[in-house]
Amino acid sequence: MNASSDFDPILLAGAKAKGKRPAYFDDPAIDRLLSILMAVAGELAVTRERLDTLERLLEASGYLDRQAIETYRPDRETGLARNRLQREYVARILRGLQQELEAMAEAEPEVETVVRELRDS
Repeated sequence: MNASSDFDPILLAGAKAKGKRPAYFDDPAIDRLLSILMAVAGELAVTRERLDTLERLLEASGYLDRQAIETYRPDRETGLARNRLQREYVARILRGLQQELEAMAEAEPEVETVVRELRDS
């Protein structure tokens, strides 16, 4: 990927780690949920820290009144950019679930395929 327009967060989120996924609970659905929750918690912690840093730096330099943040309304271009960022974010936090769905799709034939095979045999 050379240009930023080539960046595909969905494909990047599909990158698989080496080795077997750890299991902490008897129910794999709970492990998936925990994985998603921890990804969200990690993202939020980093975001909060960076936001706090930005607000403190801007306020200390006189560029920002924190009340301006509360009353800000984004324009269309900003809204579109935020939408793209949110899609990337969702792709990152749902990465494990996406990989599992892809594995299931590879392992199980589609219903139409099974019906065709049964009909043709």
